[in-house]
Amino acid sequence: MTGTNKSWFDRAQAVIPGGVDSPVRSFRSVGGTPYTVVSGEGAYVVDVEGTRYLDFVQSYGASLLGHAHPEVVAVLRDAVAKGTTFGAPTPGEVLLAEAITGRVAGLEQIRLVSSGTEAVMSAVRLARGATGRDKIVKFDGCYHGHSDALLVAGGSGVAQMGLPGSAGVTAGAVGDTIVAPYNVVAPLDDTVAAVLVEPVACNMNLVAPTPGFLAGLRTECDRVGALLIFDEVITGFRLARGGAEEYFGVTPDLWCFGKVIGGGLPVGAFGGSRALLEHLAPLGPVYQAGTLSGNPLATAAGAKVLEIVGAEDYESLCERVASFATRLGEAVRSAGLYAQTPTQGPLLGLYLSREPFEAPTNFDEAKVLCENGLYRPFFHAMLERGVALAPGAYEILFVSLAHSDDDLSRTVELAVVAAKAAAAAS
Repeated sequence: MTGTNKSWFDRAQAVIPGGVDSPVRSFRSVGGTPYTVVSGEGAYVVDVEGTRYLDFVQSYGASLLGHAHPEVVAVLRDAVAKGTTFGAPTPGEVLLAEAITGRVAGLEQIRLVSSGTEAVMSAVRLARGATGRDKIVKFDGCYHGHSDALLVAGGSGVAQMGLPGSAGVTAGAVGDTIVAPYNVVAPLDDTVAAVLVEPVACNMNLVAPTPGFLAGLRTECDRVGALLIFDEVITGFRLARGGAEEYFGVTPDLWCFGKVIGGGLPVGAFGGSRALLEHLAPLGPVYQAGTLSGNPLATAAGAKVLEIVGAEDYESLCERVASFATRLGEAVRSAGLYAQTPTQGPLLGLYLSREPFEAPTNFDEAKVLCENGLYRPFFHAMLERGVALAPGAYEILFVSLAHSDDDLSRTVELAVVAAKAAAAAS
């Protein structure tokens, strides 16, 4: 592949709106020209100019093993030789469903879809169909994909574009969506079908659930007969072998998964108890379908990832990320800025400030820090030195199992230089 990042971005802008297929990739919130990736291996990616970056994006959490893991590549080679899509049942979808339900207590059945957005959208429809109620409660700053009913008060790319929601979403589409502050257990009534929550908020940078928040949601849902939905598109099989249910000890009624379960290929899934899933067609009246659902390449890759990663891998990764977070925060502070590097398991956030501050507990607090202008110069200083962070302050850092101790130590060293550059920026 030849050319420059600029030439490829110019070509992209001629045929793709904004030059990207997902807004955060445009570098709009950090400025500059996006790098165009041609390959990845382990903890690294390489762009069209041949520059190699230590990658903490990792496809926003999808690559738990790192890029192009040899065993995943091998199963994909075998799978693609047999065909890429059939529109018919395959053994692979059964094997992946068994692997997922076998890891999560209380999860009896799942249905596979093609994206996290599709998973959450379908879970919400199922909740409404099963309860006969209309209202959905979501939390300010949590991003649940781009379906109309949930594209309000979202974090991630929505916040980074400076948007409260999206044009084209009608008042009617969000009329049954109630928005509450994260970490607040709002009282419910019998019009609420479900409460939808990220067990760890990872789309306003990282905001951890305060003690009692998730358990409080479970109790309040039980009180009024509403369903509790965990959006585990990010946390699923990244927090722990059994996801957030294992990590926090709180069991939802419905789970939504994505990213890790596809091994880097497009995938999503939603599930719950057998009784609840029986409301879905062809057994029940709630319709949901997808031509590419249960794609044999995605199921092969996802099943291999879940097979490879054991409980000891999660424990080791959590310990390494905790140490990295401490050292990263100390590095930033040594350069004259203040930092918070909150963690939940192997998930890692990074907030920067010129003044002392506490780690945020909700979107309003996170927004002040994400919009203070320090992330942009920090991001570019790291990128210039070969470390790729997400191009937006509302995202988190993803450390994969492929990141070595030397990779993390080098990142800490470079963070001192980047923080000095950010401190010096006006």
